Order: sequence, then structure tokens, then C-alpha cells
Amino acid sequence: MTEAPTPTDDVPDAVVHNADLPGATPHRPLTDLERRVLEEAAARNAEADAAGPPSDEVGGPRGPEPTRYGDWERKGLAVDF
Repeated sequence: MTEAPTPTDDVPDAVVHNADLPGATPHRPLTDLERRVLEEAAARNAEADAAGPPSDEVGGPRGPEPTRYGDWERKGLAVDF
């Protein structure tokens, strides 16, 4: 018995599953439900990437982020909720 399993990358005849799905494990086949969930997640990620970066905040505070030190800062005073 060995301490670590044999990596499948070194085995030339190793079966690779789910090569078409990003984020899927290549070591075992997926159920229909798992496959559908990963396909829907990939579609959502593609839509988010196509939409581009989020727009600037509307009505937000001017200047640096007021929560940058872990507390809310307003006019130089830190307020801890």
C-alpha cells in the first residue's frame, strides 16, 4: 500500500471524463443533475463575462471607500456598528 495514489496524469490509458465542462472533475463521470448544474453555471459565467465590468456606483460616497479600515468612516470619524 502506498501513501499517495498514483496520479492519473502519468498513466497513458487513464480515462478522462467531463473534458467539455469547466470545473468538472476528470476522475469520475457525472450524474445528469451534476452535469446540468455545471452547464448552467458555465452559462451564467459566460453571460457575466460578456456583460463586462460593473458600472460605477450611483449615489455612493465620494472619495476613498469608507469601510477600508473595517469600520465605517464618515468625516474622519470611525463608527463601529
